Amino acid sequence: MIDSAATTRALEPLRAALISRAHTEADRIRMAAEEDGRQVLAAAREEADALLASARVQGRADAVALLEVQTARARRAARGVVLAAQQAAYDRMCGQAREAVRALLDEPGCRSRLEAVIRDQLGSQAVVRDLPDGGVLAESPDGRSIDASVAALVERAVAGLHPERLWTAG
Repeated sequence: MIDSAATTRALEPLRAALISRAHTEADRIRMAAEEDGRQVLAAAREEADALLASARVQGRADAVALLEVQTARARRAARGVVLAAQQAAYDRMCGQAREAVRALLDEPGCRSRLEAVIRDQLGSQAVVRDLPDGGVLAESPDGRSIDASVAALVERAVAGLHPERLWTAG
C-alpha cells in the first residue's frame, strides 16, 4: 500500500515549485495587464484630447458661420427697415408735392399759363380738359396728347430729382 503522507511529502517540492511558478506567471500577467491598461488609458487620453481640440475648432467654425448668418439676417432686416422708411418719406414727399401742385393750379393765372404751354406744344387746335385731380389732359387733332394731371406733373418733377440721391450724404 502506498503511504499517502509519504507521497504528499514527496510531492511537496513539486507542489511548491508549481505554486511558485503560478505566482510568478500571475505576477507577469498582472504586470503585463497593468502596462496594457496604462497604454490603453494613455491612448484614450490622447484620443480624448484630440477629439476635444477638434470639437473646439469645429465649435469655433460653427460659431463663425452662425454669426455670419445672423449678421446677414440682421443686415437684411435693417435694410428692410431703411427701405421702408425711405419709401414712407418718398410717399410723403410725393403727397406733399401733389398738394402743392393742386394749390398752384388753384391760383389765378397759373392754370391758364399751363394751358398756354400745352397749346404751344400741341398747337392751338388742342382740346384741353379738366381732370378730377385738378390737372388737365390735352389732345391735338393729330392724336398727340399731354397728360398734365397733378400725378403726372409730380411724377415728372420727382423723377428729375433723382430720388436715390435723397438717401445719400453729400
